[in-house]
Amino acid sequence: MTQTTMSHPEVDKTVALTPELMRYARDQAGPLTAAQRELIDETVALGAIAEMRIPSEQGVLLTMLARLTSARTVLEVGTFTGYSTMALADGVGPGGVVFTCDVTDRWADIAAAAWRQAGVADRIEPLFGPAGETLRRFPEFPLFDMAFVDADKVGYLDYWEALVPRIRPGGLLIADNVLYQGEAASLTATGNARAIREFNEHVLADDRVESVLLTVADGLTLARKKTQRQRVTR
Repeated sequence: MTQTTMSHPEVDKTVALTPELMRYARDQAGPLTAAQRELIDETVALGAIAEMRIPSEQGVLLTMLARLTSARTVLEVGTFTGYSTMALADGVGPGGVVFTCDVTDRWADIAAAAWRQAGVADRIEPLFGPAGETLRRFPEFPLFDMAFVDADKVGYLDYWEALVPRIRPGGLLIADNVLYQGEAASLTATGNARAIREFNEHVLADDRVESVLLTVADGLTLARKKTQRQRVTR
């Protein structure tokens, strides 16, 4: 059956996020640890590229999602300075492991120092090289509990197809920047925004998962991999 998307009226309960309200909401995520504060400072010092770091409240969400799903093994695509990796490692807890992939080791020293300070370095396995190649080296068994994608946008579709078979039924896939500063909503989107728009359409139509796009930060998709029974009885 072909899935169609239809617009329908909704009650708009969205609150406009003023700087004051954003600060208030961010405060509700709780205080930063010393390791988090120092990593944020070091990342900001890198200049404009620091925008690749996830916001602190999104880090709290990643930790919570890992705990809610009892994740013990996580695949991450896109390490940068390691803030999201640190959050995921906190979530998997002692004995858990986060495999984090990045095309470059340019910021590896910054990340490693932060992970050591946070006491989670022993739960993290950094892997360097093109993420598509790295992911394909992982066997499709044993399966992982969770995946987080925050990397080059034109690669999202390939990463998705490499990840879905490697996530256990009931496991969680998370993709960041799925609004792409709002540009993904445009029918005339180009470049990265177009790639994200196509990725969003692909996820929505993917019968292997059930998903929701949240307006968290720059957009965050949560997708739960269906069990075989769910797919058969749909």
